Amino acid sequence: MAVFTCEKCGGQVDTRCKPKKCPACGEADCMCKEAPVPPKKGK
Repeated sequence: MAVFTCEKCGGQVDTRCKPKKCPACGEADCMCKEAPVPPKKGK
């Protein structure tokens, strides 16, 4: 699974395939895959 974020409204969806349109605002071709956040290293 991957988190895709809308470049227009910031809406997010957790799915395997890139959505064709944003489920929140309906804008097409604006979903981008969010980079995973690396874990913080303890000292």
